[in-house]
Amino acid sequence: MTDLNRQKIFWHSRRGMLELDLLLVPFATEVFDSLSNEEQLLYQDFLASEDQDLYQWLLQLSEPSEVRFKPLIAKILAHNEDRDSI
Repeated sequence: MTDLNRQKIFWHSRRGMLELDLLLVPFATEVFDSLSNEEQLLYQDFLASEDQDLYQWLLQLSEPSEVRFKPLIAKILAHNEDRDSI
């Protein structure tokens, strides 16, 4: 992806809700570049979801409406766990 797209991804990862920002911003800055092109596009689609949906999914309060988001959610949560263990 181009730098402009990376910037867009970073800014779209900043949701203004602390819980989401703590999960999505580090993922966007530390992991996004290492994702495959398909995973990057999936993350972009994921960010198009409503904040309340993202909140519910990432806090595992409900299942994502699209099954394709499940592996991505698992990566985001695993990255957060790895950061917490440091």
